[in-house]
Amino acid sequence: MSVEGRVVQEREVIQKIKLVTAEPSSLTEFKLALQDSFRVAAEADFGHPLEEPIPSDDDIEKSFNATGAVTYWIMEDEQRVGGAVLVIDPISGRNNLSLFFIATSQQSRGLGLKAWKAIEQEFPFTKVWETVTPYFEKRNIHFYVNRCGFKIVDFYNRYHPDPHQDSRQIPDEEDDEMFRFEKIMKNVDE
Repeated sequence: MSVEGRVVQEREVIQKIKLVTAEPSSLTEFKLALQDSFRVAAEADFGHPLEEPIPSDDDIEKSFNATGAVTYWIMEDEQRVGGAVLVIDPISGRNNLSLFFIATSQQSRGLGLKAWKAIEQEFPFTKVWETVTPYFEKRNIHFYVNRCGFKIVDFYNRYHPDPHQDSRQIPDEEDDEMFRFEKIMKNVDE
């Protein structure tokens, strides 16, 4: 297949995934779906049930209410299959993928990559995308690095804390360690 044919085919695949702005009335449902997705992955990694939801209600609320935040449901054929909270800075072009999930029942179908490509298309002015993920989330690390083209730029831990975290929340356990990723977009003129 020619390069042009693959590009057209890729656009058709991405078009099946839609980003729909989450209405305020659906944010509770969004939060529960997000926590369920994260819970299943974390319990599989830790080998035991979690005592508290992750991310916490407070962390999710902070993401929803951050300056420049936009919350989307990821839709496939009019069905909610995931969601994303983005923090957009149109002035600097440095945007943040604050929260991103595909429902557990919808995983391993390529929807995450399709959704990510739809996000990139939605914000073509982006110069740099940033995100973080826990150190133990091998599936996420693979997704961001090997599928989406992000690079690991920081490893936050008690010796190198996240400068954006409250100093009282400096990681003291491995469970709190995070990788920070960046993706520098090639299609934006400097």
